[in-house]
Amino acid sequence: MTIYESDLPGVGKKFEVELEGDERLVIVTHNTGKREVYFKANEDADSDKLFELPDRLARTVGTILEGAYFQPVKSDQVETMLSDETFIEWFNVADDSELVGQTLGEANIREEIGVSIVAIQRDGDVIAPPGPETAIEAGDTLVVVGDQEDCTEFEALLGSDDRQ
Repeated sequence: MTIYESDLPGVGKKFEVELEGDERLVIVTHNTGKREVYFKANEDADSDKLFELPDRLARTVGTILEGAYFQPVKSDQVETMLSDETFIEWFNVADDSELVGQTLGEANIREEIGVSIVAIQRDGDVIAPPGPETAIEAGDTLVVVGDQEDCTEFEALLGSDDRQ
């Protein structure tokens, strides 16, 4: 998949995403935050406007599309890229994880591994941000921020196949 990015002086940025064949999805992000979404049948075709979204709604739709609200198919990994090197990842805590029963302060994860636990999903609730006194429980989903290498190291600490 190729994404073409171009500046639109005084307007914002335009992104063209190659789809199947020669089709393209065109997204114009205005400096005001508004997004316009177009479809092009091929590289040389005129764009047909599909819809327009204000900034806040566009961000909500984006998080739905990336799977932050709902994962229809269990996958080995859920990650959101914040930058080229920083990710948000979700990890499930197994019953036999060595972290079960430890507080975040006791586990010392940020200092030892380099990732930060920014939220914990537990029994339909979200603890955000969790404090150092927050205990890790079996069945928790830990929302972690870090670079790919540190996230992989954290996954190894939890045990195999614990990413959601």
